[in-house]
Amino acid sequence: MSIDLSRRTLLTSAAFAGFMSATHGFALTIVGAPTPIVQTKAGKVRGRMQPEGLYSFKGLRYAAPPVGALRFRPPPPLKPWAGVVEASDFGDAAMQTAGAGSLPSETHSEDCLYLHLWTKGLDNTRRPVMVWLHGGGFWEGAPGRPVYYGDHIAQQDVVIVTVTHRLNVFGYTQLPDSWGPEYKSSGIAGILDIVAALRWVKANIEKFGGDPQNVTVFGESGGGGKLSLLLNMPAATGLFQKAIIQSGAVLSANSNEYGQALGQALTDIIGVSAGDVDALSKVDAGKIFEAQDAAIAKVRDKAPKGFFSGLFSPTVDGVELPRMPFDGGAPAAIGQIPLMIGSARNEANFFPDSATIIKETDAQFEQRVREAFPSEAAQLIPALRASYPGYKPGELSLQLITAQMFWINTVKVADMKARQPAPVFMYRFDWESLTRRNGVPMRAAHAIDVPIVFGTYDSMRVFVGPGDGPARMSQQMMPAWVAFARTGRPDCEEIPAWPRYDLAKRHTMLFNLESSVASDPLGEVRRLIAG
Repeated sequence: MSIDLSRRTLLTSAAFAGFMSATHGFALTIVGAPTPIVQTKAGKVRGRMQPEGLYSFKGLRYAAPPVGALRFRPPPPLKPWAGVVEASDFGDAAMQTAGAGSLPSETHSEDCLYLHLWTKGLDNTRRPVMVWLHGGGFWEGAPGRPVYYGDHIAQQDVVIVTVTHRLNVFGYTQLPDSWGPEYKSSGIAGILDIVAALRWVKANIEKFGGDPQNVTVFGESGGGGKLSLLLNMPAATGLFQKAIIQSGAVLSANSNEYGQALGQALTDIIGVSAGDVDALSKVDAGKIFEAQDAAIAKVRDKAPKGFFSGLFSPTVDGVELPRMPFDGGAPAAIGQIPLMIGSARNEANFFPDSATIIKETDAQFEQRVREAFPSEAAQLIPALRASYPGYKPGELSLQLITAQMFWINTVKVADMKARQPAPVFMYRFDWESLTRRNGVPMRAAHAIDVPIVFGTYDSMRVFVGPGDGPARMSQQMMPAWVAFARTGRPDCEEIPAWPRYDLAKRHTMLFNLESSVASDPLGEVRRLIAG
């Protein structure tokens, strides 16, 4: 009866990535007049003007290509150049499964360390900076897709930056110790790419009208997971001042033991001996990518359990990522970083297996609860039924999965951060789309909030549905996100007063057509499964 809900299946499905790629009629390049030349630390760049006076710069390198002898290693420093680099096109997306949501013109490459930005001016206004980390787990996704276009947010007088970084086997292969100190942190190279991008922002963003001392990192799903890791990494200290985790709180990573075993399995399959950098550099990228599944299968018995763990995903190396995320509480180094964090009410309705799970009987729902929470099942089963009146048994199963995969980790991270000085603001996305997929009503499903926050919902009608609901939601959520980036508080006229989260009241903003604040929503379920 139990259904395999592997994180890779759920978070890298073609359906997930396809929704995020949206309408394929969008062009990757918006043709416009050249912008003034901007002098960055490494050289001169020129972008393109966009409607309503916006400046866009796409395909800006923030580190040198991690190819050849630099494969699997931390991002190499950017080398200065002569002349003017044209920043009018998105650079290549990271290596990933072709067609899994990518646009027809999207190309994939190991040479993928690019960022893209939108700004209202190249003056000294020092606008708040918002750096976006895309979803797709640690394996798929690209920021050059229409859902992530930053022009709408940039119109709110912030600088928006989106980041391309290494994924899957290219970003998270932990080579064994026998490869030497240069590969000590190879299992977290994809997150170190993001650190390098944030360093570029700190060094250069003022030239693009941004404030290097007012940077907010935000991300959804896998992007929220990447941000969870950044909050626990010493190298990221001081590179951003605020954080927003959307449906992606992560409390685990691969153990070093598993990471090294997986790395050894990979090198065995591609036929490279320990320490043979030259041989490794010459292996075709396609061969490495295709070897992933065989390597994973080879060490399946060692695979850890946990949200986003297992597979080619970040590894605790003891240096760049010193410990499991939030192990023992929130790190003291992030005590002054305000956090906004939340999830969607019906996350699991989005994923492929939902079409099967929604058909479960009452007995199957109860068995699912007993398997997941044997000691709490007698109380949890009626608590779930009471919390979701009118839901059928299969729909209740989906709500249990929603809690296990997203909501409970969100609560745990909020609880830990609430013990620190900087404020935490908790939300839940409740607005329900009327769309259906494979017979499953999307409701407030995973990732529906992304085009709402970005204001790109018109390119995502297949996902968010018709009508003015998405616009009404965006008119609330985008200003709240921008206000948080500006001041560290989400206060804006478009929503009710939003108190900070604490362990006594647990105030939570419920985003809907008429948003409201609740105290400890689903409190009984929380007490039973989160402690």
